[in-house]
This record gives sequence, C-alpha cells and structure tokens, in this order.
Amino acid sequence: MSDDGMLSQEEIDALLGQTGDHEGDQADSPQPSNNNEEIQLHDYVDSVEIDTMGEIGNIAFGNSATALSSLLNQKVEITTPSISLVHKSHLQEEFPIPYVSVKVVYTEGFEGTNVLVIKTQDASVIADLMLGGDGSQPSEEMNDIHLSAVEEAMNQMMGSAATSMSTIFNRRVDISPPKIDLMDVVKDEGTYLLPEESLMVKVSFNLKIGQLVDSDIMQLIPLEFAKGLVNLLITQDKNAEMSEDSNDSDVHPGDETDVTTQRQDHKTPGQTAPESEPNQRQAQDVQSVAFSNFDEAPQVSQGQQNLNLLMDVPLKVTVELGRTKQTIRDVLNLSPGSIVELDKLAGEPVDILVNDKPVAKGEVVVIDENFGVRVTEILNQYDRIHSLK
Repeated sequence: MSDDGMLSQEEIDALLGQTGDHEGDQADSPQPSNNNEEIQLHDYVDSVEIDTMGEIGNIAFGNSATALSSLLNQKVEITTPSISLVHKSHLQEEFPIPYVSVKVVYTEGFEGTNVLVIKTQDASVIADLMLGGDGSQPSEEMNDIHLSAVEEAMNQMMGSAATSMSTIFNRRVDISPPKIDLMDVVKDEGTYLLPEESLMVKVSFNLKIGQLVDSDIMQLIPLEFAKGLVNLLITQDKNAEMSEDSNDSDVHPGDETDVTTQRQDHKTPGQTAPESEPNQRQAQDVQSVAFSNFDEAPQVSQGQQNLNLLMDVPLKVTVELGRTKQTIRDVLNLSPGSIVELDKLAGEPVDILVNDKPVAKGEVVVIDENFGVRVTEILNQYDRIHSLK
C-alpha cells in the first residue's frame, strides 16, 4: 500500500485472485458445445458405429412410442435420435434445470444400465394423463403419486424397448423394475441414478404427446456398454451375411442357369412369356392394399383384441386379511395360542391382490366349509398407481 493509502495495481490483482489472467485463460480453453461433443464422440467410435447406435435407439423407442400411446390414449411420436457424448464434468451444461430421471438395469441378455431423462414439466403431463386427467392442467410439483405414475409409464416404455432389442439381437432381454427420482444436477440432488462411468452416450429423441408435449426425452448409456451393443450387432450381421454366402455357394451350376433364365424371362423388355391359366387367375385376383390410418390413437377395440390373447395366462390372486409390524423379540415369543393383532378393523373390507398388486376390496364369506371372498369394490386407476409407491 502506498503512503497515500491507495492500493497499487499489484495489490489489487492479488486481492482479486488474478481475475484478469484467469479470464484470458478461460477464453482460450475450449467450451462444451454440441460440435465439441460430436468431435469427442468420433474420437471413440467411427461413423458406422454412431449410425448403428442411432438405429438401435430408433427401433427400440419406435415400439416404445406405441406402448406409451396406448397407455395415455394420446397420439405419441418419437423422431429419429441424435447421438452425442457427455462427460460427467459437463452435466450441469447438459441439464441446467431440474429433470426426472429413470434408471433401468438389464438383468438378462446384457450387463449394463440405461437412464431416461425427461423434463419435469413433461413428466407432470404424463403423470396427469396416467391419473385420469386430460393433461391440460398438470401439477406444478411432482409428489410420490406423480412419480409413481411416471415410473409405471416408463416401465411400459422400457419393457417394450427390451422386447424390440430381443428381436434385434436374437436373444432374451429383461430389465429390472425402474427406479425414479427428481434430478437437479446443479444442486447435486438425485444424481445417484446416473451411470457411474465418466463418459456417457446421450441419445436424444424429440417426443410429442398429442398437443400437450413437444420436447426432448434423453437416454444416457455408458460409452463402453453402447460400444458393446454396437459390436455385438455388427458381428451378428456379419455372421448372417457369411451364412447366406455359404448357402448360395451350394447351388449347382445347372440350377443357377435355370434361375438366371427365369429372371430374364420376367425382366427382358418387349418379351412376353406364355401364361398358364393359374397365372392368369392370380393376375385377376390382385387387389390394391388398404392401409390403416396410423394418425389416430389406438382404439379400445384393438386393445381388446390383443388382450384376448392373454386371457389364458394364470395369475396369482391373494386375499389379505391384514398386516402388522413386530419386533424380533415379539416374533420369537410367539407360541401356540398367541394372538397377533392386525391393522384391519372387524368387518372392514379385505384387500384382493393380483400378482401382489392391489386391484379390489371384498368381504370374507364361507362357502361349503371353505373361505371365500365377495368382491365389493374395484380400485380405480388412481388407487392402483398410489399402491405402487
């Protein structure tokens, strides 16, 4: 400090932590952007592998859109995805606002994780539709009921995607029940669902739900897991091509000549081949194809036809009289004649569960010395989703 009490320029720079120098360094350093992310992705995979990643996501989520459309009774569109690379250190730039994240783990067919990320506002619309609303006035805050509703919708989507991947990779693919939570990267809340790996492939789709949602839904996959899927699919395609070439090489020369001659008969311009009566009759029966209108939402009658295919599937039905909680000491003290008090009142309806999910309520009756239950109430959609939390 000078004699007049004023700070020198060196002292000002020291107090500010050399701000000017740091700003210059920051301006020279590369900032995260879509172009930088694409360059980084090409550093790890080639263009063929990137296209394959997009094709896998396109096929998987194409069927997911159909499942979500039937569930929400709304027209759902998912566009061709865009692929980029995300580093954990850049998550705040990628997700600057709160989102809803859904984590799914592959339990059979593959070993890896898959995280869906959707905007909180879009998730609120989906929750409102799942709970019987029209989606026009979604809740501003997501509570446990809303998260459970979104969780069920994402479960249906990822289940459909897993079925599609089973077809693509010609193997059984199963997933675990999804885990869902609100994610705020800036506040470091809910980020535990994100993959542990530093490098993640982001597959971004444009999601449209009727006139209610026009936004993005993103899929985060660990880079190594994504590369493993691509290599598996490319190897599978190469093996299939080799098998076809091997089958073609088994054709005898004489047979090959006959095939070539038949193709020339059909393709040579100005040449008319003699037609037999069966061929003429086939030509007369040719009709134009009547395509269905895919712009409309799936009708209930179509869903009913599909449901008829599952009518013979057995389900476990359980009637629950009541529940209670006891300490280990109380359980060890149980003996013949002990009375366990349940949380149900005398005469209160019992719960009827199908595959451990509550679906109805009823009252206990006796039929020819056997216990039975008379159904008194069927739970609505809101109550069934409420029971999932």
